[in-house]
Amino acid sequence: MPSWLLPALKAVLPHLGDIVSAAKPAFTRRKPESGTDVQQQIAELQAAASQNAEHVKELAQQLQSTVTALEKSAELADTRLKRATVISAVAVSLSVAALLVAAFTLLRL
Repeated sequence: MPSWLLPALKAVLPHLGDIVSAAKPAFTRRKPESGTDVQQQIAELQAAASQNAEHVKELAQQLQSTVTALEKSAELADTRLKRATVISAVAVSLSVAALLVAAFTLLRL
């Protein structure tokens, strides 16, 4: 038996009754409802759908601002990478030049 299973069972077992009582209505049959109850459910579903649409719009705006911030950060990182590459190339060039000067000096002696 995996070592993580026993602590998980100890954590879930005290709440098992609550879980079953919460899930039981979803699996039981209901009596046919009257027309007013159906109309009320339709109205509730429409309200929930419009509320979900508002939440989706808010999430889309947040996602758009996040993508914009990521694009700006990527541009900044690209600029810094280019700058570091140029500085590295200059440093390598100077070190090669210094090595050549040192080698030329040693050969002249």
